[in-house]
Amino acid sequence: MTAPIAITMGDASGVGPEILLRRFAAGLLPEDVVVYGDLAVLQHGAGLLGLSSDLAGLRVVDLGIVAASDHRPGVIDARSGAAAREYVLRATADALAGTVSAIVTLPMNKEATQLSDPAFVGHTELIAAACGVQRYSMMLTAGDLAVTHVSTHVSLAEAIERVRVQRVCEVIDLTHETLARFLARPRIAVCGLNPHAGEHGLFGREDIEEIIPAIESARAAGLEVSGPHPADTVFHQAVHQRRFDAIVCMYHDQGHTPMKLLAFESGVNVTIGLPIVRTSVDHGTAFDIAWQGIAFTESLQHALDWARRLSGGEG
Repeated sequence: MTAPIAITMGDASGVGPEILLRRFAAGLLPEDVVVYGDLAVLQHGAGLLGLSSDLAGLRVVDLGIVAASDHRPGVIDARSGAAAREYVLRATADALAGTVSAIVTLPMNKEATQLSDPAFVGHTELIAAACGVQRYSMMLTAGDLAVTHVSTHVSLAEAIERVRVQRVCEVIDLTHETLARFLARPRIAVCGLNPHAGEHGLFGREDIEEIIPAIESARAAGLEVSGPHPADTVFHQAVHQRRFDAIVCMYHDQGHTPMKLLAFESGVNVTIGLPIVRTSVDHGTAFDIAWQGIAFTESLQHALDWARRLSGGEG
């Protein structure tokens, strides 16, 4: 029997557990999942949403951290932030042990988690550290298009410093390795860092000195890689002309902005380079609308589909 997919319920104050409960109540949550979180919060939250608090059909690994009396919808809370971190670490350990086949994470709130863990940056970095991995990247997907990043949660000044031949090579390789699981020959476009990909050095030397050598190295290894492409045209070429399967972006907003425009409600976040499969909904905790029954829920299904796709299921 195939191991189930783990879903970490995210910050109890946010929309993660709400989305989970509403999918379950509507009969839309697959049977091959197990939830990592706090059963007391799920039962209390079901009451808030006017749903049945009988969750007998929902498989839950109950960590018992947040009690119903401590559930504070829509509020930044240190206990909920710390608990969300523990759900992820427990699910990651079980994935490494083979108890679950993949992890799908629901949103954490960085500010809340940093109240107990000041070094916390995000899911991606937390899971990579738990896996003992330093070679990894964030991938966003929208339909058949994937976008990966040379850097993510750093300042723009630091992001520029991280554009180095070795790191660009690394992200190209990780992108190819991931897509090659289901594509015979992934077509990868690499963005330039500067406007117009530097305009032959007119707007900066990074594209010439750091990005082009990485592209040439990838081509020499037999990968189908092109660029550097100007960031203001490559997404049009990928989406409307279907020239590329993936785009390697140099920093967070270069990739996130167009992808969230393309697929805000259906985008999926994938951590690549891990020894386990991890996907996530591509939205935050949305405290302003949490537990009001109005958050869109389809994002969870898209994340589950990608988890199956990458772990060898149909997806």
